[in-house]
Amino acid sequence: MTITRRHFNALAAVSALTPTIAADRADALAWPTHPVRLIVPFASGGPTDVIARIVGERLAKAWGQQVLIENRPGGGTNIANEVVLHSEPDGHTVLMGGSSQATTASLYRSLNYDPIGDFAAVAFLTTHSFFMFVPNSVPAKSVSEFIAYAKANSGKVTLASPGTGSSPHLCGELFKRMAGLDMIHVPYRGAAQAMNDLIPGRVHLLFAGGAALDNARSGQVQALGYTGANRSAIAPEVPTIAEAGIPGFNVVSWYGFFVPAKTPTEIVVKMNADVIAALADPSVHGRLSMLGYETRAEPPERVWAFLKADAELWGRVIKEAGIAPQD
Repeated sequence: MTITRRHFNALAAVSALTPTIAADRADALAWPTHPVRLIVPFASGGPTDVIARIVGERLAKAWGQQVLIENRPGGGTNIANEVVLHSEPDGHTVLMGGSSQATTASLYRSLNYDPIGDFAAVAFLTTHSFFMFVPNSVPAKSVSEFIAYAKANSGKVTLASPGTGSSPHLCGELFKRMAGLDMIHVPYRGAAQAMNDLIPGRVHLLFAGGAALDNARSGQVQALGYTGANRSAIAPEVPTIAEAGIPGFNVVSWYGFFVPAKTPTEIVVKMNADVIAALADPSVHGRLSMLGYETRAEPPERVWAFLKADAELWGRVIKEAGIAPQD
């Protein structure tokens, strides 16, 4: 074959690119070279922070580097998102994201970034569903009885949540629509405050995680249903909402790791493998299971597909519920 000038230029371009590819792979093999910052969008002590610390502790051992937890609450997770977005895309700054990534675009009118397109999905950490709690003063002992009670008191029953646009709030909005209910939303600044008003019956319904089961087991409130497709391993006596009154109802919240979109693929793949290995560690898996969390071993593309599907689902729910986007 005759080597033309065009062939020569093409070969030269490939030769010039090869050292860059090799360098990227070398960087991935060496990564991490210094402490990794794990940015958590919520305050210290909350469930997201607890998961980050359990997993981060195990990853620090695997990486031979510190995993520094940085809590950056506020702005509906936007503050934490922007910290990660403006960091070097080298795998040393990681976002503890999840369901909130799927709802941000629908909840905020003016964002200077794309909460999905500007990030690369790395790995799932945990998934969990919610329990449906009602006060003892509500004359209902099952999901179907609560639906009947809410319909008989249409427009008077209140749905409490830890905040407008939060996963428990959107879960409640989906419940309202699928059950055909008219309830008043009452947002709080956290699940603990909402539970404090649920116990004496000042509000009538709250969706919350497994940590709130202690309130039901002590007799303070009732747990009528579970939002997952299957019953929870930590409370198998509580029926799913799908089997107890609303066929097809299934709400799953989740957490995962994200990095800036320009992070080298080799680093993303390595981080994914290390996270999956950490979650498989009996001490990590056991601690998370006791808190009601399930772990998932999935490649980055599966996390991405789940995020896109979640964004479509909650985008519709937000629109149908008439939740006005914030500026």
